[in-house]
Amino acid sequence: MRAAYCTQPGRFEIREVEQPVAAPGEAIIKVRSCGICGSDLHFFQGALPPPSVCPGHEISGEVIEVGDGARVRPGDRVAVEPLVVCRECSYCRTGDYHLCKQYRILGMMLDGGFADYLRMPSYALFPLPANVDFEVGSLTEPLSVAVHAVRVANLCLGARVVVLGAGTIGLLSVAAAKAAGAADVWITARHPQQRAAAESLGATRVFMGADASGGLLDLAQRHPVDVVIETVAGTADTINEALLLVRPGGWVAVLGLFSGMPRLNALLLVAKEVRIVGSQTYGRSGPRADFDVALQLLSAEPERFRRIITHRFALDEITRGFETAADKRSRSIKVAIRPA
Repeated sequence: MRAAYCTQPGRFEIREVEQPVAAPGEAIIKVRSCGICGSDLHFFQGALPPPSVCPGHEISGEVIEVGDGARVRPGDRVAVEPLVVCRECSYCRTGDYHLCKQYRILGMMLDGGFADYLRMPSYALFPLPANVDFEVGSLTEPLSVAVHAVRVANLCLGARVVVLGAGTIGLLSVAAAKAAGAADVWITARHPQQRAAAESLGATRVFMGADASGGLLDLAQRHPVDVVIETVAGTADTINEALLLVRPGGWVAVLGLFSGMPRLNALLLVAKEVRIVGSQTYGRSGPRADFDVALQLLSAEPERFRRIITHRFALDEITRGFETAADKRSRSIKVAIRPA
């Protein structure tokens, strides 16, 4: 089968490798769609070393083979939760399996979805609703990140929310916040396509460009903000921006990946008694996994979510796909790789 590897910044290589075989409890997935994540762009652009494995973790596909005891059957259409965990520790038993000390994620530690086929434990496979196709199904993973952030940020009915950053995670955080009952969701964006997508996903205000922070802060001082969701990171000063925006006693959820140690206005943090919470991937709250919630949202309005998928490329064109995702002059938001 074919699998793509990033051999150096800016370059992918397609290799012929052995097709995996399902062990007990596992399934082989024919990958139908795999999205390019912002974290993937970090290594493509040279900010992080490329992984030694095949990348890609926003995956949907079709089950073609199962091992003994697998919970799925050949022909099942699934979204892949790309975490392999021990399922025995206290974190796994209580639903916080994303904190498992044996946690491994596809595309970074294990072979991922920029390939024809993928091997995965069947416990990490979620059936796609009948009206959700493979393309929209590959949004389950990034939408679950947003669902998890909204959950850990204690977002309550009627809340006012600010989302910093309008990449895929920021945009999907708008949808997740609205679905959780937020009355107002404001977002910062840099590009026209991001503004249009944010509005279509339910944003009530979009603040554009580098000069937007002043207007946003002025509005937040007059209309208190309950939750800020940070999705920018890198070298941005967005944690301190969030502390300025959020009301006393409010919450800040940090999703973005910082490339260095960010500054923190600890005096403001204490004076306003703000609660800052990190949000990593997804887990389960009681009987419902964050993936279950994301799939319910996708099923309710699949065409609305499809609008953020702006470009599609075959596996053999993966380098061009990454170049497109990295260059916002292409008007890209989410770029999908479709092996088949």
